[in-house]
Amino acid sequence: MQIGFLTAPFRQQPLEQVLEWAHDNGFTALEVVAGAGSNHIDVDKVLAGKAEDTRKLFRNCGISISSLAAYGNLLDPDPAKRRELVSGFKRIIDCAQALEVEVVCTLAGMAVPGKSKLQTIEQDFAEVFPGVVEYARGKGVKVALENYFATLLQGLEHWDKVFEVCPDANLGLNFDPSHLYWMQVDYLAAVDQYASRIFHTHAKDTEVRQHVLRKVGVLGGGWWRYCIPGYGSVAWGPYIARLKANGYDGVLSIEHEDGALGREQGMIKGRQHLSQFI
Repeated sequence: MQIGFLTAPFRQQPLEQVLEWAHDNGFTALEVVAGAGSNHIDVDKVLAGKAEDTRKLFRNCGISISSLAAYGNLLDPDPAKRRELVSGFKRIIDCAQALEVEVVCTLAGMAVPGKSKLQTIEQDFAEVFPGVVEYARGKGVKVALENYFATLLQGLEHWDKVFEVCPDANLGLNFDPSHLYWMQVDYLAAVDQYASRIFHTHAKDTEVRQHVLRKVGVLGGGWWRYCIPGYGSVAWGPYIARLKANGYDGVLSIEHEDGALGREQGMIKGRQHLSQFI
């Protein structure tokens, strides 16, 4: 199992600098932000003949690409915008194939105005994603959806509905326990239940601020926050053991959203904590 990170916090730095820093600080895989004009993986440049140069850059640093990251809303309510986003995402899939990257991480999309999340899954997700996933399968690439609560992947009933309308085995999860933890969903049981669908993982923790929770209740705000692994309440030892027991041997990709720690400090602290368990 590898420890890596999502490159988004370094989006202003050239990829060469990010790779050098990652190598010097013990990381072995990166979840790399990709898109047209991206400072890290520029899809247009890769598809125009720069794939081998990019692969060589990673090889020389001893770092792999765990996935390409493209967290957009493919279910935009405007039909023209939706077609544009889907077309752009397919180019990211093409880019992953060119770079020999097996996984592209994205979002399941947002609820369309006027529809519930389940209705959006049954209608809009079912219209868009089966074709996208089939396209990715033809390129030898898997599509992993982050279970971000604000998207269609809120509770497990939403997960089940997504896999019901798109049962293709090439569609899976970028499993993030932090979202499940504060919603009081059993993230360990979810690893067991969806093991075959876990293609990638986010290493992000959640701190529950009990003194605020007791004041505002669960419907209030400010009683939980995302943090670096080891600074919250996710049980990383049991969680990683459960992943391993279910056959997952991929990356733990730190997603740094912790305002209490600086960018570099947070990444290093997270790697140090996670390394105890792998």
